[in-house]
Amino acid sequence: MILGADVGGTFTDVVVVGEGVMTTAKLPTTAVQSDAIVAGATALARGVGIESFIHGTTVATNTLLEGTGARTFLITDDGFEDVLEIGRQDRPSLYDSDVDRPTPLVERANRVAATGALDAVLTAEAVAISLVFGHDQPGSEALILERLRSLGYRGPISLSSTVAPEFREFERTSTTVLNAYLTPSSERYLAMLRETLVDTGVVEHMAVMRSSGGLISDADAARTPSAILLSGPAGGVAATAAFAAQHEHSRVVSFDMGGTSTDVCRIEDGAFDISYERSVGGYVCRLPAAAIHTVGAGGGSIAWIDGGGALRVGPQSAGANPGPACYQNGGTEPTVTDANVVLGRIGPDAALGGSLHIDGALAATAIEPIAHSLGISLQAAALGIVAVAEDVMGRAIRTVSIEEGADPRGAYLYAFGGAGGLHATSLARSLGMAGVVFPPHGGVFSALGLLLAPPRADVAQSAFVGGDDLGDLRSTFDEIETNAVAQLADAGHEVDVISFAVDVRYLGQSHEIAVAYDRGEAASVVRERFDAAHHRRNGFHRAGDPIEIVTVRCTATGSPSLTLNDLPSIGNPTPKEAHYRAVCTADGEASASVLYRATLETGRRIHGPAVIEEDEATIFLSEGDAACVLADGSIEVAL
Repeated sequence: MILGADVGGTFTDVVVVGEGVMTTAKLPTTAVQSDAIVAGATALARGVGIESFIHGTTVATNTLLEGTGARTFLITDDGFEDVLEIGRQDRPSLYDSDVDRPTPLVERANRVAATGALDAVLTAEAVAISLVFGHDQPGSEALILERLRSLGYRGPISLSSTVAPEFREFERTSTTVLNAYLTPSSERYLAMLRETLVDTGVVEHMAVMRSSGGLISDADAARTPSAILLSGPAGGVAATAAFAAQHEHSRVVSFDMGGTSTDVCRIEDGAFDISYERSVGGYVCRLPAAAIHTVGAGGGSIAWIDGGGALRVGPQSAGANPGPACYQNGGTEPTVTDANVVLGRIGPDAALGGSLHIDGALAATAIEPIAHSLGISLQAAALGIVAVAEDVMGRAIRTVSIEEGADPRGAYLYAFGGAGGLHATSLARSLGMAGVVFPPHGGVFSALGLLLAPPRADVAQSAFVGGDDLGDLRSTFDEIETNAVAQLADAGHEVDVISFAVDVRYLGQSHEIAVAYDRGEAASVVRERFDAAHHRRNGFHRAGDPIEIVTVRCTATGSPSLTLNDLPSIGNPTPKEAHYRAVCTADGEASASVLYRATLETGRRIHGPAVIEEDEATIFLSEGDAACVLADGSIEVAL
């Protein structure tokens, strides 16, 4: 049996596959994340031993956003103690004088020069060592580590030459500091989870989803928590890529709408884009991650009226506790979920996740103050909340498509998450997309993606060479390939696929683009790929201008625990009879057929308005939508 558990801001999703049966659960996320995981695992395992446990966690993200990380010291070169404040000239918002960078994770007094006395560092909860040339001279950082150990320091130490061995001292230092800051809390959490599940025999092996869409051992995740900042959302992207390849959809955008936020990612030809630098909470992280864009618009996002009298939604969320008002858990703020209940798209007496009972009257009570403030009806206020939330989510899709030089027209939107199915067709139609696919198990889709993800190791090394001198990189490619293979071997996995990429820029540029590279390819092939990528992203390229390669990358992947062909159907679904329910749309009230997804046979055609329910999620089809049930259980709507 294999267990996948994805912890979100509102719900914890659990999937267990084994003995030819798949079982799922959706539980409110608990204050201690492991409590919900253990409860779900215990309930679904049915007393049978679980071989592998794969975890998508937000522990690192929550620690960063809540500012509860370790008291961290930074050791760097004399004169570079202020690199965290200096950063780059890029501004968070060019014309907003009130916006500034976040407060550095290391206080100025806790940044010391490598040549000075290190006694003060011994009081640190975690230490980051980042020398200006640490990426090129790792031995210098290793010597400082040895000095600290000889002085008696036993806390976690992060070396930039290990965490992010790439040039640019600010980005490398920021990533190393971030890693150190997150290490103690991540170590404690993963150790507690191991003690609770592995040491007690509930599961045999444990792995964690890394931001780049592959698996890492829990020990490596504890040492490098900066690599798991997007652990949970990456599971949904991995599952979308697998289903899109099966459906032969070459252009896809994944759309994961949960209770707290919405995550979107562009996928082309079965592969999702990887970003090698991103900001999380305003802090730069120079580690590979699925190029996911997140906005604060989820089912639990709170609707409010701003100072100008305009209706706004999010980014504040009701979360798991107290949650939307309709959850009957003490929440009173109006949320997107409450709006969908008022509109009839979520049944006023539904049981989300099979156990969380909805109260339609409480949803209406929460929305009423918004309606009163705007001087409109309750239904109009609910429609307005949905429209504003969809505008925020539409901008997110444009960010990963149009702003990246990709046209969303002709692409398919793969919608999942507990709330994704309620808004997908409206969003896709507004963007001129080809259609929408609702994959099976949409409410726990990210947890399912954990089971489909392969073990993965990502290794990078900066090396400056001219675009015509690829032969000079031969030894560097050998080194990073050996390192990547060794990382998988240490975790007990064999290598299935090795792939390479190179970061390329025109000579004189300050930013580069990563392009794929197969060993032995000519420099002209690299130039052709780079010119095409540069033109797609920036609208032009400089044919004939000299290029340089600044960083080489290697990714080693093993075999996933499961493939799509291994997935059984949900075990023993409880059948429900179809019926009709009044729903409210922009064109007025309509009678919608209410269907239960588990009873829909392959080839079944469904015409909107319709509501398709399952225990973990709900799909809403508008008037004019025509859906078809595919052989793998997906529901496709052509637009």
